[in-house]
Amino acid sequence: MAVGGPSWPNLQCLVRRKPATAGWAEDADRGGVQRLAKTLSIPHLVAIGVGSTIGAGIYVLVGTVAREHTGPGLTLSFLIAGVAAALSALCYAELSCRFPSAGSAYHYSYICIGESVAWLIGWALILEYTIGGSSVARGMSPNLALFFGGQDKLPFFLAQVHVKGLDTSVDPCAAILVLIVTALLCLGIKESSSVEGIITTANIIVMLFVICAGGWLGFRNGWVGYKVPEGYFPNGISGVLSGSATLFFAFIGFDTVASTAEEVKNPRRDLPLGMGLTLSLCCFLYMMVSAVVVGLVPYHAMDPDTPISSVFARYGMQWAEYVVSSGAVLALVASLIGGILPQLMAGNATIVGMTLELQLSFT
Repeated sequence: MAVGGPSWPNLQCLVRRKPATAGWAEDADRGGVQRLAKTLSIPHLVAIGVGSTIGAGIYVLVGTVAREHTGPGLTLSFLIAGVAAALSALCYAELSCRFPSAGSAYHYSYICIGESVAWLIGWALILEYTIGGSSVARGMSPNLALFFGGQDKLPFFLAQVHVKGLDTSVDPCAAILVLIVTALLCLGIKESSSVEGIITTANIIVMLFVICAGGWLGFRNGWVGYKVPEGYFPNGISGVLSGSATLFFAFIGFDTVASTAEEVKNPRRDLPLGMGLTLSLCCFLYMMVSAVVVGLVPYHAMDPDTPISSVFARYGMQWAEYVVSSGAVLALVASLIGGILPQLMAGNATIVGMTLELQLSFT
């Protein structure tokens, strides 16, 4: 550079790649970035993964997909979606084992493609988790309304407030929930994963209740949902495949496990097992719940908004609506924890990485 000339950043940074052997943890050994505490084991990873994956969508998707696409073949669609998600999870497991960093896809793309793409992916991850977390948080007040006797009977600090002149509303319940979850995550990954494990266990108990109680009703009443004249596949195989494409979103969340790679005690062993157990457990629960629900009520008579609770109400078990709604609330909290956690990880890795990159660019 000429003396007295303008100082321009080194544009080669847009295409440079991080060496595959230089992970964030190794940078910490050189005094660059502070190493995160390695406290997570396989049970912690499964709790985080299952809690992030089993969201409130399962309490809605079974009705919508069964009515519009699959019919009684909903269980097969869940299996196909689970296999597709497993293929993606294997890629995450391989990359997270090779490059155990908190940056997840940001770090992988930085190593494999280049810095400019990694920069875009890092901010895209932050945006993804921000929008996803906000949508999950806004679903809390409608589910809590059942326990207070209706949306209009919620306390003022939980009820949605419509803004005059704008086609939108302010949801203080969502804001309070986000603040509580963020404060929990700031306490530490081990504490938050323990809480996630408790919430996820309670959510699984609710799903087991649906499976057991629904199975008992099905055997007592002859599984009327499977005796429809249209057959098991009313829309053919194409309906099953289109339904599995929609149900794939019920498996999104396993990538949260990859974002915790830097805090795992033995990432080469624990990360693949954690992701594999997460998807296996979620797929099993999804298939069992769907098999029970579509067997109790003909698919064309299912409520697309509250399919599970309405099925029990149809058989005179109105009290089960409170159990199912409790599961939906727990699923929302677990999903929000699983949504904000990788956002913090991705944001920290992206911002720290960009700071170091800018320093190098102007050097």
